[in-house]
Amino acid sequence: MHLLALAMLTATPPSPVAVDAFLQEFAETRRYLSGRPVGAKLTPDGSAVLFLRSQPKDARQMLFEFDVKSGQTKELLTPEALLQGAAETLTAAEKARLERMRVSARGFTSFQLSADGKRLLVALSGKLYVVERATAKVLALKTGDGACLDPKFSADGASVAYVRNHDVHVVELSKNVERPVTQGGTEVRPHGLAEFVAQEEMSRFQGFWFSPDGAQVLFQETDQAGVERFAVADPLHPEAEVDRFHYPRPGRKNAAVKLGLVPLKGGRPTWVTWDAAAFPYLATVKWPAKGALTLVVQNREQTKEQILAVDPKTGATKVLLTEEDAAWLNLAQEFPAWLPDGSGFFWMSEKSGTSDIELRRADGSLDAVWVKDVHGYDGHTKYLIGYSEKDAALFVFTGPNPTESYVAKVTKGGKPERVTGKLPSPALETGASVVGELMLVTTASSTAMPKTVVLKKDGTIVGELPSVALEPSLKPNLTLLQLKTGQRSWAAVLKPKGFTAGKKYPVILNVYAGPGHLEVTQTLRENLVLQWLADQGFIVVKLDGRGTPRRGRDFERAIKGDFATVTAADQLDGLKALAAEVPELDLTRVGVYGWSFGGYMAALLGLAHGDQLKSAVAGAPVVDWLDYDTHYTERYLGVPPAAAKAYDVSSVLTYVDRAKRPLLLIHGTADDNVYFLHSLKLSDALFKAGKPHAVLPLANFTHMVPDPIVTQRLWQRIAGFFKETL
Repeated sequence: MHLLALAMLTATPPSPVAVDAFLQEFAETRRYLSGRPVGAKLTPDGSAVLFLRSQPKDARQMLFEFDVKSGQTKELLTPEALLQGAAETLTAAEKARLERMRVSARGFTSFQLSADGKRLLVALSGKLYVVERATAKVLALKTGDGACLDPKFSADGASVAYVRNHDVHVVELSKNVERPVTQGGTEVRPHGLAEFVAQEEMSRFQGFWFSPDGAQVLFQETDQAGVERFAVADPLHPEAEVDRFHYPRPGRKNAAVKLGLVPLKGGRPTWVTWDAAAFPYLATVKWPAKGALTLVVQNREQTKEQILAVDPKTGATKVLLTEEDAAWLNLAQEFPAWLPDGSGFFWMSEKSGTSDIELRRADGSLDAVWVKDVHGYDGHTKYLIGYSEKDAALFVFTGPNPTESYVAKVTKGGKPERVTGKLPSPALETGASVVGELMLVTTASSTAMPKTVVLKKDGTIVGELPSVALEPSLKPNLTLLQLKTGQRSWAAVLKPKGFTAGKKYPVILNVYAGPGHLEVTQTLRENLVLQWLADQGFIVVKLDGRGTPRRGRDFERAIKGDFATVTAADQLDGLKALAAEVPELDLTRVGVYGWSFGGYMAALLGLAHGDQLKSAVAGAPVVDWLDYDTHYTERYLGVPPAAAKAYDVSSVLTYVDRAKRPLLLIHGTADDNVYFLHSLKLSDALFKAGKPHAVLPLANFTHMVPDPIVTQRLWQRIAGFFKETL
């Protein structure tokens, strides 16, 4: 892969910035994540933890087992052992699925554990393998041609189902013979796969589900007829075939989704019925061992949703609960969560203004508000970890402020009590699970990279999954604080090496400012390269204003119908408030950088507020929200054409005529989330308006940039641009 410079319209070349040892190592280690345990799962009997891990400078992950009692770790399986010298290959569909899941690793990217813990299921190069843990014996499943997507065990572990060539197939492991479960799937109307917006915006990656007894399969049929198809071409290889993806834009046709119930042995489906005209989005599906087969469906505006119980015999549904919000409803995929005995389910609601977990009876009626204000919605961290029947307690994430997150235990109506007090704090605890008397917790802090720890439910530390990762050679000079004025936003400040009190420094505002994401948290990993950037002679700052999570419903929903005004005001006002507390900030020399929604905000601030900002770097920016996807955009801005005003005020194109400061646009030409058309559209408008700018296309890259060389060159270019302009 190469960098392809289409337009370099800056008046002078950027100042050179050397690639030092840190930046090279940062890039070669996948931002210091390679070599760290990921995807950890406790076995049902609590005797072991299975996890994936690569070498320190290798993206290929292998499978390991950690013995809880002895603390010893052994290697279970490697990609090389399965491929026997062959190269790993991925189809376009597999690459797209990993992109939706934001997975940059290769080798084993996930694994399944059978319900009894005796068997493992892994996928590699589109093929499936079942491993007997006791003997390490590997069974290569005899599947037909084509990649096997979304594989999973049946409840009894006797079968494996997956999607191949647009239909669900199953292999009974005792026979190792493939047979179809569904029939008639096509590229336009596939069976068993979640549609694009479900994967990208709902965090629902499954499109079929086994019944608890393994006798039936519930599958999704997605009718994509009439949905626009976007082409992704490789500009370095115009002779190559292009990949095409169905991509629904705001106000235009969405995929039509329905569900069918079919016997595992195959047959005619029984279709599930609900008011799909009123509730076209299938947001969540749960089929618990006890309790109802349950759906969460939403209206297109995402202001109303229903929890439905499905009769598996007839496909008929009944409404258990209706939830409404005048602005929008947040989705949390762990809900509804049924009690082990099926007598009720947990549900998250924000109707009180805070994020509350309710216990609902099986008929949907309210039993109790189990815990109030558990944490606040965050698109990256779950609320609910699990329920302990023995303790009659929920395990949840909560924290004293938006920057911190901890595992807590809460009984009915009680207050959350942190159970990880023996782990460091302040910290950001994210991934967690509870099995029997044990917990797995992944924790990180502003001084330590992520680690995964095994604990007892009382907080006693049992062991830590071993890492072979390189530790960062750079330590951030980080300060977190809550501003005293304005919206009292949370802020982070990264000071350069050799910082001198009283000296004025140019400022780089690292921005996201969008819903479902926080920039200011207790984390080292997210600040490493920003500290490197600060060490080039800047103070780097981050601010989380209105629209960001964990500050309550109203704080988050202040951006409804307008991405541009409130968000920009909070960033600019926050800079002024921060300068009152950190006088070394030179507000006459401020640049802004961001990626994705942050790229949008960087471009918006750079164009619309050039009187307060001197330059901007916008990575993979959404430029015109009419060109982004339906489920995300319509949630916040409304459905066109009725919401035309919201799209106009939120479009970067609206502010092109105000442009007067240097702008660098960076975008992957193969991006299938924020398509390259966004940066081209903005560049075209700026060029025609006579506004100088620079464009740096990343040839054949998607929304992620995992390549080590390109990562180094990218940050060199960003630092050089700010040296030149600030």
